[in-house]
Amino acid sequence: HYRDMQDLEFTIERGKLWMLQTRSGKRTAKAALRIAVEMAKDKLITREEAVARIDPASLDQLLHPTIDPKAARDVIGVGLPASPGAATGEIVFSSGDAEDAKAQGRKVILVRIETSPEDIHGMHAAEGILTTRGGMTSHAAVVARGMGKPCVSGAGSLRVDYKAGTLISMGQTFRKGDIITIDGANGQVLKGAVAML
Repeated sequence: HYRDMQDLEFTIERGKLWMLQTRSGKRTAKAALRIAVEMAKDKLITREEAVARIDPASLDQLLHPTIDPKAARDVIGVGLPASPGAATGEIVFSSGDAEDAKAQGRKVILVRIETSPEDIHGMHAAEGILTTRGGMTSHAAVVARGMGKPCVSGAGSLRVDYKAGTLISMGQTFRKGDIITIDGANGQVLKGAVAML
């Protein structure tokens, strides 16, 4: 009747079913795509209507790894969502360490105060990039988007100390080799590995 997935509210009173309200159901980008495709296959809507129902901005969710919405998140910092996608890996503070880890088959997040052209090889080797300075048009953000890698930039509440080899957040100290996850969709930096979709 509504030619869309519905969220229905109903009640049963004295053995009689009463429909209270209905609205289009909320869904992830993946679910929206699947629903539109299946409705078009079943000829409930046209192919053109199916395409029109997909928000183009949400397609980034489908093209990059994303964090499972049901997964627990231990947020240690927030920056700008500079490049979409999510990545988990060991913390490294230099491009050389990122390249060495990649050669050994290990996944890393390159953590820098800010990146420069000298970091390009490390950025390429890393699963994702995290910077404490910079914005949406910073070197890290622009290069990460070009590479299709997740990036969180400008996470100013985090403190990077290259000499000590630490990342400090809210009284917690993280060292080279510790696992973090970055979410380029919302700018969150998370402690540990988080389930992905």
